[in-house]
Amino acid sequence: MRDIIMGEFFGTMLLIILGDGVVANVLLNKSGQKGAGPVQITTAWGLAVLIPACIFGKLSGASFNPALSIALAFKGDVAYGDLPAYIIAQIAGAFVGALIVYILFKDHYDATSDRPLDVRATFCTAPTIPNTFRNLCSEIVGTFILVFAILGFSQVDGAAAAGVDKLFVYALIVSVGMSLGGLTGYAINPARDLGPRIAYAVLPFKNKADANWSYSWIPVVGPIIGGIIAVLLYNFIFIA
Repeated sequence: MRDIIMGEFFGTMLLIILGDGVVANVLLNKSGQKGAGPVQITTAWGLAVLIPACIFGKLSGASFNPALSIALAFKGDVAYGDLPAYIIAQIAGAFVGALIVYILFKDHYDATSDRPLDVRATFCTAPTIPNTFRNLCSEIVGTFILVFAILGFSQVDGAAAAGVDKLFVYALIVSVGMSLGGLTGYAINPARDLGPRIAYAVLPFKNKADANWSYSWIPVVGPIIGGIIAVLLYNFIFIA
């Protein structure tokens, strides 16, 4: 249990520092990389998953994602009794990671007080066009691809032993971001969105937008649904 908590907490914390950090780096005023664009963001998000996965993979399995942990429990690869430890550690790690991003970029947040939605975007996701059904579908499909592909990588002989599976996950995150990220910001991870959203809600900002709680359930529920569907289809194709 200790390994799960340590690995998932610190792994998710690092993921958010690097992931939310690149969004802040690109969006906030006075940043030396302001305006670098979505290619830098999606590439860096892939690295934000790859780096902690390499560090903490042996310790906890490197899920860093409640939707993936729940999907793996549904498949039988994670004990249901361990799920609370996974999920709590992931959300807590995401919250602390967001706090660290805030501390590092505090001056830049102050300099971007004229654009509160951009400030919020460095913490949590939002749809470019609000549409509950399609936004939910975007998170379901994105997470379905994520989980189905992760399961499918096990079909590649020797990939896990050589660490190649971690590179596959990097490519997967970048691919989903490049293809679907413009719809909802591709949270595809309840902890990645919820932990930083809570941090944004409690942190002080000069000109603060609301935390958009009316949308917040979509990047939580959508990924869980998508992950379970991925397990069902994977089992049907490869195990049934």
